[in-house]
Parts: sequence; structure tokens; C-alpha cells
Amino acid sequence: MTVRTARAADAGAVARIANAVIRDTLITFTTDLRQPEDIARQIAARAPRFLVAERDGQVVGHATYGPFRTGPGYAHTAEHSIQLDERARGQGLGRALMARLEAVARDDGIHVLVAGISGANAGGIGFHARLGFAEVGRMPQVGRKAGQWLDLVLMQKILSPRPQAVPDTATASG
Repeated sequence: MTVRTARAADAGAVARIANAVIRDTLITFTTDLRQPEDIARQIAARAPRFLVAERDGQVVGHATYGPFRTGPGYAHTAEHSIQLDERARGQGLGRALMARLEAVARDDGIHVLVAGISGANAGGIGFHARLGFAEVGRMPQVGRKAGQWLDLVLMQKILSPRPQAVPDTATASG
């Protein structure tokens, strides 16, 4: 298995994985299928923040991050997404993708990664918890798909430690 930066040529495989998740699950609230040309543009705009996992020469998963919210105060917070082909789940590929994505994010100056997870996706919530993400909020019934109201679970992981306070030497006795 290899984790690498995505290329435009990966857009079709990424679309296949994403569209299966959109069509067949409640993992994402969207019902709009992804088009390879749109994904190719996203890959170009986010490189090197768009990664794929390959197994036996086939793309079997992808992960990326982008802005959490607009405005300069949020510049060090990003929201990520990760999706795996159904047959690739439970084999450590998601962990490998996230380890690399977190390293890229740290290098990019990201302090906090946020995950917005469907409340119907117990596997995704557990996966993120095992990686050190903490649930920080739950928004009941904010999504709707397949005739169901769905909760949005917000999880976050702080990637860089909080700076230690430096004693004020001007007031320290000595």
C-alpha cells in the first residue's frame, strides 16, 4: 500500500469511491454525484493537501482538507474528509492516509483538524476517536438524506501543542 499526493489522473477513481459513498450510504449528506473534472480541479487547487492510497496500483481511498470557515481567524483550522473503497476498509489504509494528512497539515501550519461526521456513521466516529479526535459537538437533525433526519457530529484533533507560558522575567523575584 502506498499513500501519495493525488494527481489529476486519479480523479476518475476518486469519483468512483466518492459516488459509491454518496449513492449507497448515509456517511455523507450530499446526494450530488461528483464529476471527475471537478475532482481534478480540486486536486490541482489543494496539492499537496489531497492524498490517495493505492493498493496493487489501484486508488482505494483519498483524504484531503480545506478551510474550516472563512476569515483570517480560522486560518490554522481545517476540515478534512476521508473516504475508502468499501473493500479497502478495516485494513489500516485509513490510518495511513490520516497519518500522512496530519503530517502535511502540521507542515502547512494547521493547528486543529475538524471532522464533520454523520451521526449514522458509527464506524467513522469510532475511527476518528481511535486516532485521537474528540467529539466536541453534536447538531441534532441538521442533515436529511433518504427520508431520514441525520445528526452532524463534530470532532477535532489538536495537531500542535499549546505554547507553554513564559514567565515574565521583569516581575520574577531573584
